[in-house]
Formats: sequence, structure tokens, C-alpha cells
Amino acid sequence: MKRLITVATVIFAVAGCSEKKEYKNLFNDPFLYSKTVKAYNYVVMGNNLAPIVASRCYTYAAIAAYEVVAIGDSRFQSLAGQIKHLPTVTFPDTAGVNFQFAALLAFCKAGEATTFPEGSMKDQLSILDSIAKESGMSSEMKEASRKLADSVSGQIITWSKGDNYAQTRTAPKYEIKTDVKARWVPTPPQYAQALEPNWNKIRPIVMDSASQFLTPRPPAFNLDNKNSEFYKWVMEVKNAGDSLTDEQKHIAELWDDRGNRSIVEGHVMFTAKKFSPPGHWMNIVGIAAQTGKADFSTTVAAYAKTAIAGFDAFIQCWDEKYRSNLLRPETAINNYLGYSEWRPYLQTPPFPEYTCGHSTVSASAAEALTDIFGDNFAYTDTSELEFGVKNRSFTSFRQAAIENNWARFYGGIHYHGSCIVSNEYGRKVGALVNERLKMKK
Repeated sequence: MKRLITVATVIFAVAGCSEKKEYKNLFNDPFLYSKTVKAYNYVVMGNNLAPIVASRCYTYAAIAAYEVVAIGDSRFQSLAGQIKHLPTVTFPDTAGVNFQFAALLAFCKAGEATTFPEGSMKDQLSILDSIAKESGMSSEMKEASRKLADSVSGQIITWSKGDNYAQTRTAPKYEIKTDVKARWVPTPPQYAQALEPNWNKIRPIVMDSASQFLTPRPPAFNLDNKNSEFYKWVMEVKNAGDSLTDEQKHIAELWDDRGNRSIVEGHVMFTAKKFSPPGHWMNIVGIAAQTGKADFSTTVAAYAKTAIAGFDAFIQCWDEKYRSNLLRPETAINNYLGYSEWRPYLQTPPFPEYTCGHSTVSASAAEALTDIFGDNFAYTDTSELEFGVKNRSFTSFRQAAIENNWARFYGGIHYHGSCIVSNEYGRKVGALVNERLKMKK
């Protein structure tokens, strides 16, 4: 809640310093949209959602806002028809609508529908309402904008309910088999059940199916032969983890993005919260929009395309995870190489190793952002500063995605060979999103 108040204070400060400006200038500011997404970031983080579930939240909220933009900005076109299963978005008379205000409202309303408690974005909605009131927006315009936002967000919410998410809540859990050496088993300190083993049944946004991009098989489990590829994969992780430099630790920490990390002190275990991988990339979208001086509509489009790329990338990755069911480096090193006390620098997340979710999603998001802002787009990632991790600068989104590969490896939670494959297939997903979704006419 403290962070949400901080966001509110910033937005009120913007409004307060601009009392003489018209509401058009205030709501046409893309920074206001980015701050609204950031407020939602804290809601998602507070919900303790798994990264894959978080990606669903961002995607439907971002699409709702984008569809409002497509109605009001003639440069952009609806995603209906481009996303094959998205019905045509109908809308009421738009006379007197402020489309930027309506897009912000639609984002909040669709976002509320995928998080909890009910009205999770009410504070942000109150802030937006106050800005509208204080900047001179008429009650007629506010009502017309709300009517449009309610209509569009309502249709997106209805559409979202057909993605099989509700059905997967009661689907079978992952079966732990300790007699299969290569098979994933829970890891310390939580020894948690595998997350979302049925996510490949979620309806993709752009991909034709979860298995559209099938990755090659991981190397065969073999830790008896020191010349086997798998033995080399495992030893690379151990050797790197035993001699990490400060720079490598910084890289691992920047891309940690473990939404809920368990900390054990004596007999007490508690949870430390951070942004998840999709939340981190939503922050990067905001940084890119500000760095590139993108206008409001382009900023909304960038969030939507990046969220969609991440959503489908998670589906592709999770389809493979629960096909290969490969054990984590920590398990291989502890159980089969005799280093029972060895621990990775980062905490191992509770699901199979192959392929790497963060590497897949980062590569896909990087492709989406490159399509919008161009390659060789330099920026500084300030996303983790509030969690005590120093900034890092990049020369392109693709460079950031490649660094993420190393981060998961340095963190000791992924084999580097797995990360390389993940980056390749994440790029394939991102390229498909760019190919099929033409947002600008």
C-alpha cells in the first residue's frame, strides 16, 4: 500500500503543477499511462501470482486499453480479426469521449477482473477521476469516456474467460516420481509443488497452439560419463556458481524477478516480494516509451504488444517444461554429484528446468519492443532499484534478453545450453507476434 500511495502522490503532483493546463494535455501524457501500469504492477505483486498468471493479467488489461486507442486514434487498428478468436469490439457513440482517459479506465477495469480483491485498482481509478475533475473535464465527457471504457473492457473480460484459465484451476497436479533420475522434483527451501503444469492448455493469443514451436530435446540424462553433454551442462553451472564475480552477481540479481522468494532464518520462513518477469518487462516498456519520447497511443500499443508476446512465450515454454520435466541443476548437483550442501546463488523456482521461462519471455518481449522502437535502442533499466539492485544499461532490447540468459546461468537455476535454446524460441514467438499483429495502419 505504501508504494501505491507513492504513485498517487507523484500523479497528484503532476496534476497540481498543471492546474492551468487543459485536461487534454494531462491525459495525453504517456507518463500517466506508465504510472497506471506501474500501480497495477504493485497490485499483481501483492497478489502473489505466479509469473505466468501475472502475464495473463497484464495482457488482458493492456489489450482493453489498446482497443480504446484503436477506436479513437485513426493511426491504429483493432486487434479483432488479427487475433483470430477475438470478436469484433463494438462500442457506443463516441461523441464527447476523451479517448486517453477512457483507455486508462479500460486498463484499470480489465486489470481488476484478473486480480483480487474486488476493486483492486480503485485507488488508481480515484486518482484518475480526481485529475479529470481538477483539470476541468466536464461531467458529460467523463461519463461518455466511462461508458466507452466499460463497454470495451467488459467485452475483453468476457473474451478472456474463454481461455481455459478457470478450467485449469482444477486440473490434475504434477506427479512427483523419485524413481526417474532425470525428472524434476521439488527443491529447497520450500519444496513447493510444481507451478501450473497445465498452462499449455491456456488459449494462446497469437500462436496457433502451445506446441507450434517445438524445441529440440534436452541432452540425455547422464552423469556417469564426464564427457556427456548433460554432465558438462551440470558442471558448468556448479563451476560458475563456485566462482561468481561481483558483476555476475549483479547480472543475476537484476534479472532475478522471483515474485515470491522464501527467506529462511532459523526456524522462521517468510516471503520477500519483487516484480515477476512480465512485471519487469512492463517496467522496461515504460522506460523505453519515456526514453524514445513515444506518444500516448504508441505507448499503449507497446505495452499491449509486449504483454501479448510474453503471454504466448510462457505458453510455449510451459508446454515444453512439462514435456521434458527436466530436473534443476541444484537437484543434479546435490543428489547425483555428491555436493549435498551446494546451493545456487538465486533461489530455484518450483517447476521443471527445460526450457527457461525468463529467457523465453525476455527474448519474445525484446522482439516486440524492437519492432516498435527499433534495434540499437539504448536505455537504462531502473526497474530493480527500489529493491536494492543497481541499474544496468543496454544498447538494445536483444542485448538485455541475451544478458538474461547469463543471469539465469549465473544464478545457478538454469543450464546455459537451455537458456540459449530458450532465447531462440522466444525470438520465434516474438517474431510471430510482430508478423501477425499490425497495430498501425
